[in-house]
Amino acid sequence: MMKKYAYNPGDRVVLPPYGVGVVCGISKRRVADDMLAYYQVEFPNSTSRAFVPVDAPTGVGLRPALTGADMPELLSRLRDGHMNLPRQWAARHRRVTEILVSGDPYLLATLASELRRWNAQRGLPDLDRQAYRRALKLLEQEVREINGGNATDVRAIIDSAWGENSN
Repeated sequence: MMKKYAYNPGDRVVLPPYGVGVVCGISKRRVADDMLAYYQVEFPNSTSRAFVPVDAPTGVGLRPALTGADMPELLSRLRDGHMNLPRQWAARHRRVTEILVSGDPYLLATLASELRRWNAQRGLPDLDRQAYRRALKLLEQEVREINGGNATDVRAIIDSAWGENSN
């Protein structure tokens, strides 16, 4: 069961697949005969806006954005995460797609760690390589929002989890 959050204006949140946004307020909208409350979420560097039901934000995947306090666990999963992915391609593709769509940063970090390990052992097929890149891109976006760094800084943080130098 997911923890229920109450969001306030200014809270940083993540709404897959849009990414990191900011709660700008609560608006009421009439739906049928009811007035329903929605979190208004705006996404920086974009004109995108989402309205998420206050009564069920997790139903659409809204969650609090990572903070600096979350980084040790995230980096640990990037470094040492293990995941039992199916060896059969179709089942693995379904599982990987579920993880990517979920936007869960800890699952993304664990997936990236596992796919990185597979790549080092035997190389990755094209779709797995694409999933690996997508997982890293999603993580980079969220980590960048934590410290306001640029993509190079974020990549260096991720590479440091693997004991590598970013070039």
